[in-house]
Amino acid sequence: QVQLVETGGGLVQAGGSLRLSCAASVASGRTFSAYAMGWFRQAPGKEREFVASISRRGGTIYYADSVKGRFTISRDNAENTVYLQMNSLKPEDTAVYYCAADRTFRTPMVAGEYDYWGQGTQVTVSS
Repeated sequence: QVQLVETGGGLVQAGGSLRLSCAASVASGRTFSAYAMGWFRQAPGKEREFVASISRRGGTIYYADSVKGRFTISRDNAENTVYLQMNSLKPEDTAVYYCAADRTFRTPMVAGEYDYWGQGTQVTVSS
């Protein structure tokens, strides 16, 4: 069992930056490094979409084309935390951002393949 808590959302002007954090509480007997992690977002009236994912030890990373070159995913297994550094933000990045954990060896880009989800944090980018 994994509990995920996202923080770091807020209101920012276009061109600005935000850093999201996702802190994981992992059940006894497992470690944070046993889970691949992903970030997804959902804007009002739209489906949840993939943003970025990172493998258990950080060696494999994927990004959605819409954020490539602007967002950076990273993780600190000693701190049980995954991050999403978001630069050059655009109004179209406005959404609730969710982190997710996958307990297999994969590094998924599909929401349905993740096992655990946080409650989300709102990011609003003004023009």
